[in-house]
Amino acid sequence: MSAQAQLPSIAVAQARELFFEQGADPVPWIAPHISRSWQRSRPVDHQAVDPEPMALSLLSERREQAMRLLNCAQPELDGLAEHAIGNGCVVILSDASGLILEEIGSPDFLPKAQRIALQPGVEWSEHNRGTNAIGTALAEREALMVLGGEHYLAQNGGLGCAAAPIFTGRGELAGALDISGDTVRVNTHALGLVRMAAQQVEHRMMLAEAGGHVLRFHARPALIGTAREGLMVIDGGRIVAANRVALELFGRSWKDLLDLDADDFLGPHWPRMEHRRGLLTLPGGRQIATVMERSGTPGSPRATRRRSVPSQAVTEADDVQPLLHKAVRVLNEGVSVLVNGETGSGKEVFSRRLHAASRRSAGPFVAVDCASLPETLIESELFGYEQGAFTGARRKGMAGRIREADGGVLFLDEIAEIPLALQTRLLRVLEERVVTPLGGGQGVPVDFDLVCATHGHLPSLVEAGRFRADLMYRVAGFTVTLPALRQRDDRHALISRLFLEAGGAAKHLQLEADALEALAAYRWPGNVRELRSTLRSIVALADAGDCVTAAMLPPHLQDLGMQPAAPSPMPTAPHAAPLQAMTRQALDEALKACDHDVAKAARRLGIHRSTIYRHLARQRGKPAGN
Repeated sequence: MSAQAQLPSIAVAQARELFFEQGADPVPWIAPHISRSWQRSRPVDHQAVDPEPMALSLLSERREQAMRLLNCAQPELDGLAEHAIGNGCVVILSDASGLILEEIGSPDFLPKAQRIALQPGVEWSEHNRGTNAIGTALAEREALMVLGGEHYLAQNGGLGCAAAPIFTGRGELAGALDISGDTVRVNTHALGLVRMAAQQVEHRMMLAEAGGHVLRFHARPALIGTAREGLMVIDGGRIVAANRVALELFGRSWKDLLDLDADDFLGPHWPRMEHRRGLLTLPGGRQIATVMERSGTPGSPRATRRRSVPSQAVTEADDVQPLLHKAVRVLNEGVSVLVNGETGSGKEVFSRRLHAASRRSAGPFVAVDCASLPETLIESELFGYEQGAFTGARRKGMAGRIREADGGVLFLDEIAEIPLALQTRLLRVLEERVVTPLGGGQGVPVDFDLVCATHGHLPSLVEAGRFRADLMYRVAGFTVTLPALRQRDDRHALISRLFLEAGGAAKHLQLEADALEALAAYRWPGNVRELRSTLRSIVALADAGDCVTAAMLPPHLQDLGMQPAAPSPMPTAPHAAPLQAMTRQALDEALKACDHDVAKAARRLGIHRSTIYRHLARQRGKPAGN
């Protein structure tokens, strides 16, 4: 290694000595964003053990929640995979919390990634893994690199990563794209690739989500229709979404632009641009090349995808949006929000949307399922513990989930399941905003907003003596009751959207009107969770380009006179499992016949190489013998 190449590592080593050993400011030796991240990462044990990935069932649920992101990012994952494989790297997609949803790339590097928990089902947020490209890009809201010793955790010192955040049209974080490999493999070229890919994903997501009028524009007319165009969505006469290109072209931020009156900002003539290219003169006299489409009209991307569903599905009604709007206003004032609803009605999804739209969106979303934790562990999980607090405790203790939520939102799912003995302690933390770990120690100030959820009725539990009245009043500052799926007026639009997100868009499927009506008429005792599972089965059994009719639905949906009393296993499941097994067998046989040459196997099967890389990644995560 040349003397010049050694200089960055020497500087980082000096910074680590100053910060970790002397407690001094490392700024002179490292980039400002790395220094800021190290400071934010102080609560993380810098000798922390790599975590195990979450259970596959939980990961599947999180992937379902992020299905639109996954669908819109898939082409970019496929494209980046070729670069990653050629350079011995992996490409990663995470959600807004830093949870890795998908990972494909070099079979040579994947085992190393797994050894340091860089794999699906592990959350790489800063408050879990310290400074790293995924978590730090989400925290800084900027594309950036984290190389070698710049990682907070020493065990990640051989890793090089470049990541870019992905934003919605309202400036909310949707996720991040990342390229990771050995430090020498990641450079500014990789950073440019993920930055460009993130822009492509944002462009695709905006068009998929748009409702109302979509205004496409650029200073250079030739760029209209490409991912480099500015996009603005106007609904009800107001600007409701814009991409980052639009913000740059206008020199505005999302805060400055969103919810402005379109006539005031664009002038009164913008409606004339519908379905024609031309120059739009803005109120200040500036002219931009523009074309406008009405979302859901013939010729638009949304209409092409949805031409078989009735018009009420295209309007993108959303029964939950008004509830979300009120909850955001309340939460932003520091008032706790309680989300009520039947099992499967989407309480955690609503709470994540609430976090993303709130003042705390840049902070962590820390979810605790109070029902799934044993009574003996819930106290240490919430409040943390000091070194040696009990037998089996970690050597350096644990901060606890409440401290992890500092600066963000703490989500307590099934709050009614917290043992009565711990409710007093939780109430004290909520009132004093100071948490004291088990085993003593000094109290630590915390600052977070609180969202809780339950399918139970807290006043009844209070009357039964199972829940403290004063805690109920503290957590239920504002109560949101989510409607059951059978009660929602937006069922048609919701089913149509979830059908596309479940893979219908990727396979170019059309949901026929009779199928949509049958799905909307069903009572869905398992609510949105059951609906998502059913739609995934329907999509899995359909061939690309199919028109999905009522005759292709599971039998219990075709006969609406037979309503199950409780959620039951899908009749299609026995057929879906063999189909997946046949696919895996075909991939394995092709790889074997081609001496495990991925490119040759892909040509042999007539598929993209990324499909085989994903198959190999899934095989890597399975226990021996499967």
